[in-house]
Amino acid sequence: LEVHRIIEKEGFDAFYVFDCLSDLQAVWSTDLMMGNFFKVTCPFLFQLDTVAYFPIIRGRHSFDAIAKIRETTQLFLNVHSNSPEEVYVSPLKVWNRYSQTMFLGHKFNPRTGFVKVLQDGQEVSKYYKTINDSDKHQGGQILDSWERYMLQVRMKYEEGQNIDDECDKICELMMTKDEKMLSKIKEYFTFEDYITIYDRRVGSGSVGGESCGMLLARKIIEKERPDIYRNLEPDDSFYIGSDLFYTYIVSNDLWDLRVKQRTKEGYYKYGKELEEALKNGTFSEEIKKGFIQILDYFGQNPIIVRSSSFLEDGYGNAFAGKYESVFCVNRGSLEERLAAFEEAVKVVYSSTMNISALEYRKINDLDDTDEQMALLVQRVSGSYYGDYFFPTAAGVGFSYSPYSPLPDMDNSKGMLRLVMGLGTKAVDRTKKDYPRIINLDKPEVTMVKDIREKHRYSQHYLDVIDLKNISLHDIPVGDGLDVIPRYAKRVLVEHDREAERMFRDRGERREIVFVNCEGLVKNQEFIDEMKEIMDTLETAYDYPVDIEYTVNVGEDNSFNVNLLQCRPLQVSINNESIEMPEDKNVFFHIKESSMGMSRKSEIDTICYV
Repeated sequence: LEVHRIIEKEGFDAFYVFDCLSDLQAVWSTDLMMGNFFKVTCPFLFQLDTVAYFPIIRGRHSFDAIAKIRETTQLFLNVHSNSPEEVYVSPLKVWNRYSQTMFLGHKFNPRTGFVKVLQDGQEVSKYYKTINDSDKHQGGQILDSWERYMLQVRMKYEEGQNIDDECDKICELMMTKDEKMLSKIKEYFTFEDYITIYDRRVGSGSVGGESCGMLLARKIIEKERPDIYRNLEPDDSFYIGSDLFYTYIVSNDLWDLRVKQRTKEGYYKYGKELEEALKNGTFSEEIKKGFIQILDYFGQNPIIVRSSSFLEDGYGNAFAGKYESVFCVNRGSLEERLAAFEEAVKVVYSSTMNISALEYRKINDLDDTDEQMALLVQRVSGSYYGDYFFPTAAGVGFSYSPYSPLPDMDNSKGMLRLVMGLGTKAVDRTKKDYPRIINLDKPEVTMVKDIREKHRYSQHYLDVIDLKNISLHDIPVGDGLDVIPRYAKRVLVEHDREAERMFRDRGERREIVFVNCEGLVKNQEFIDEMKEIMDTLETAYDYPVDIEYTVNVGEDNSFNVNLLQCRPLQVSINNESIEMPEDKNVFFHIKESSMGMSRKSEIDTICYV
């Protein structure tokens, strides 16, 4: 963007000599981003009737990257030299020009500055010898420069050489630029960990904030609590690199619109237009091959495409609920599954421009920060129950509880929100459902005492993946309880013994239950494990955290937790010193029933109900 602003400022008829694009790989790291830069910059220079020279070092870049540059530029020259006195030039592309000798080899004389066509047999032979000599050292052009770099680091590692500097570079380029997250990742990750992630990514660039949070949390538990880690569900996620986000924008001719949206005047004005455009783009065949690789691995198991942007899940920026995550039922032919997957990716990409995300970035002074979207593709954790797929239970957890139902409750023990089925019921607010709130200091304590209120403030619907109708929706809990095995039902429901006794007195045996995950709440091993997971993560982060998780139970009363997400717990803290008013100025006084942080503000009207 800054380069474009400079070009725009200079205006028409300017001359430019750019730094060697190959040397700029220290910043870009990948051929994909170099190609994107050239594809948006060259046409802009052309519009302003400028002359620009871009040097590139032969053999440093993949054939695909060179092909994109050649396709975009008006003049493409090959330069070969074995010595300063012998410099050969051969045009490979000349736009709107042609002559009988144009595409022959030429020799440049550094002393005179003249270029002559090679027509003498001996000179032509020397020219081709120079080309062949240089081509001997240009192997590996099938690989992207980033892939070539990783291959070289692997070789050094296998030879037992020190690769600490290389690991630092890989971490910064592939993981995150958030300084606090960087230090944590470097502390816990080894080169083998980076290779595992590298081998499961599609496209280059960063894996993004959400992926980093999930991966770091799992590494922390693996290192600090191997006993708990052994009981976690294994992770087999894929990562779609952030470079593909820019590539998608560039290849769909949306760069100019993005530039307009990044201005102060166009921030909201062009945001909606860009959001719609991002929903309707297309992917190149090369990118589709990467998507198919993911789909081939997961087969027909349901998957979820999660946002994992640069700014997500770092210290200070949670972006909770601002960007989309899309479930893919993943049924049908490969063509149908690929179409649904592409649609999911586009929905997440376009969510970077939704009004909620734009306002959040604006409020937090991030509107001028480059936000790129990587993606985390996860297998949905759960089991098949007839036409439905869902986990036994799922939810979110906080290592520090903001709720204090009782005066003697220790908030530092944390809390859980727990539901039957997919965790969307625990994450998203609904008018008709109530997740189980578990304060881990006193897990069985609840503010709901009366059995009627327990029925009312329980879960009435669960979110499921409907395999028959290829959709995600909710169903009544009764329908869910009908299809799950009895051992799973035991951990999810509480019996209304009074109602059941009334029916027995009438000669009927009827089971009256409601879903509140009572069996899990009373499972001390589960409570202890969740407590230990969050306490370990908070200690490692040196900051409270919140997590997303699923729970699947077995017939032998065993359970497995899948740690899906972890991020620093975001709270709004006002450091203003507040002086408590005298009692005469207190209108009403409430204890143990506030949610969130306190604040001081001017009050116009109080409506007391």
